[in-house]
Amino acid sequence: MNPAPFLTSAEKHLPGSLDLLRQLVAINSFTANAAGVNAVAKLTAEAFAPLGFKAELVPCATPGTGHHLFLSRSGEGDPVILVTHSDTVFPPEEERQSHFHWDERPEEGRIYGPGTIDNKGGTALIWLMLHIIREAAPDFFDGTSWLIASNAAEEITGDDFARVTEQRCGGKARAVLVFEGGPVDEQGWHIVTSRKGRSTWKLHAEGKAAHAGSKHHDGINAIDALAPLLPLIAAKTSPSEDRTVNLGFIQGGTVVNRVPHEATAEWECRATSPDSLKAADDFFAGLSAKAPNGAKLTSVRTGYTAPWPGGFACDQLYERWRQAASAISLSTVAVPRGGLSDANHLSHLGPTLDGLGPFGGNAHCSERSADGAKLPEFVEPGSFVRKAIMNALALVGLGE
Repeated sequence: MNPAPFLTSAEKHLPGSLDLLRQLVAINSFTANAAGVNAVAKLTAEAFAPLGFKAELVPCATPGTGHHLFLSRSGEGDPVILVTHSDTVFPPEEERQSHFHWDERPEEGRIYGPGTIDNKGGTALIWLMLHIIREAAPDFFDGTSWLIASNAAEEITGDDFARVTEQRCGGKARAVLVFEGGPVDEQGWHIVTSRKGRSTWKLHAEGKAAHAGSKHHDGINAIDALAPLLPLIAAKTSPSEDRTVNLGFIQGGTVVNRVPHEATAEWECRATSPDSLKAADDFFAGLSAKAPNGAKLTSVRTGYTAPWPGGFACDQLYERWRQAASAISLSTVAVPRGGLSDANHLSHLGPTLDGLGPFGGNAHCSERSADGAKLPEFVEPGSFVRKAIMNALALVGLGE
């Protein structure tokens, strides 16, 4: 396929894509700022309406949050799902305190600002990509069933977005494409083909308080009951099974002259393989018991996100992207990631790729130090054209 028309269209629409990004960044859309998240959704819907997309807003199940946005355009077959999110991690007061706003610095080749790479830049790139496809491959654009799904609360744990997305695509997708930021290094542009899943746990020890001096023998020390188990929990980290365990919080007791009657530990476990994650979870669940000193131990799984292990269908989809990149003299590399994204929740709908958004860095950071040691979130606008063309060529190739 001749990429020249794709390049011409990309360069023509790049200013419009960056202007959309500027408008999105100007709206604070901290997850708990429901009005701001909804304003981003409204602006996004207006931007895609000229492309023929119809908007639907669905309340997020998490109290105090905004509405999920679904933009659909009918066509043949199962839809291609393009995934982004409307929320960011920055409260309004943090943006004001850090003077964190749209800050275009051409001499650096960067645009700084909240959400520039996570993930308003992804939304703007979807807009650019679809304009390219409409102009360079109109038959594919018109004949394809599209669903743009924008999560209102991606930055917090929750799975209702996946449920409502599944309802709107009938449980099946031709492809699930997640437009989180995509790094590039000497190997090429990173395209994510798997992500670890995560479980979170809390282990509570209930002992018996007593005076540490005169009645020490009457007490049951909850910390003593909990402490021997911590190395066993940490030992579930296994490089051979691509599994990590992180003990992140420990609390117990009040003062040193009292036998502590309560102690708690919390941790997370991540693994790429569902079986590997389950094996660790089975061990953690078995920690509920009576400790040797008589304390009651209760282990509870407090959260779960399924792994996205990738697989043959994802590898086939990635090959389309590799070929598209090669057509414009770019290289790509398939990579796993340990972090979570909407791909974990949506990958069961169809073959999935992630990291298809623009290049940038320092996501979730708002600080800038005088010595330059700390820099805030940014996107490189120079990555938009190349990434949008690669995505557009790959999608049209998928249709062929």
